[in-house]
Amino acid sequence: MNNHHFEPQDILGRRLAVHLDEANQTLAYDITERLRAARMRAVAARKVSQLEWQTVSDVQLQNGVLSLKPDHKFQWLYQAMVSLLPLVCLAAGLVFLYDFHNDQSALELAEVDSALLIDDLPPQAYADPAFAHFLKNNLGNKE
Repeated sequence: MNNHHFEPQDILGRRLAVHLDEANQTLAYDITERLRAARMRAVAARKVSQLEWQTVSDVQLQNGVLSLKPDHKFQWLYQAMVSLLPLVCLAAGLVFLYDFHNDQSALELAEVDSALLIDDLPPQAYADPAFAHFLKNNLGNKE
């Protein structure tokens, strides 16, 4: 006994094929030839459009990591690109952080410069050591 489990679409396809075969018996010869030619073209087109499966030539297990080695001419190029991708991301992140830090520093300096220019005291007063001593004493007394 043959225990094959067929999917519902397989059963429907088989039933449809039986009905078409029965109806094909009553068709004229020229119609059956055109149908046969169309069927051959459809089968040939399907063979061309089918996906090509890649096989794995080597499976390696090293330190608990399973890696597949495909039969591929450009395998070394693929591995190099995959290996360099984290380095490229790291470099891009560092450039972004550097640029962000420079922008923040420029904003802070611009804020200090604008405060100095708006203030009543001339900028030379801030460079005077006696003024720095005066500020320390006055700020210390207010607390």
